[in-house]
Amino acid sequence: MKELTEGNPIKLILMFTLPLLVGNLFQQLYSISDTLIVGQTLGVNELAAVGATGSIQFLIIGFAQGLTAGLSIMTAQYFGAHDYRKVRVSFAASIIICIGATVILTFLSLFFVNDILNLMQTPAAIKQDAQLFISIIFAGIFSSMAFNLLANIIRALGDSRTPLYFLIIAAVINVILELIFILVFHMGVEGAGFATVVAQIFSVVLCILYIIRKMPLLQVKKK
Repeated sequence: MKELTEGNPIKLILMFTLPLLVGNLFQQLYSISDTLIVGQTLGVNELAAVGATGSIQFLIIGFAQGLTAGLSIMTAQYFGAHDYRKVRVSFAASIIICIGATVILTFLSLFFVNDILNLMQTPAAIKQDAQLFISIIFAGIFSSMAFNLLANIIRALGDSRTPLYFLIIAAVINVILELIFILVFHMGVEGAGFATVVAQIFSVVLCILYIIRKMPLLQVKKK
């Protein structure tokens, strides 16, 4: 935890913002690595299938980032005001809101996945692979939502570097798992989807462990 209400404003803003900018780049590595690895290890149709779903993935990531960033604003304000009870309350409320949004978004996206691909005029030759890949991503929306929530809450308490480290680790794990799933287990585009979700889950676990060990202020209780 780091106070951002004291010191040189320009220096504080720059030191806090730079990890955010770098983090946005690594956030895109998930979809970029999917495309690169699938293109190099599988075939043209598989590459096209993954590439055809890139805009949908970006929509999911953008929604998760926007929602959780908005929720973390209240937490940051309470932290700056040293109202630590409301820090916990706002964090708990954010968790509940994200759970509700995740359930609704996952259900709707999986239910309408075929319609979404049809609306995007996905070619028949790649539609099956595209639907398989994006369905796995849709089923793992919870991991994207959870990481973005925890990362933004950690940032709300003045630490923008730690979420970046976890994001870099997850991006590396994603690449390694994709190579293993595709080259060793021959899972095709399915392997690329599972690798992305597993890597995101790993980053969520890292955030949880960090909060437990380093941020007692965020340890909410049942009440």
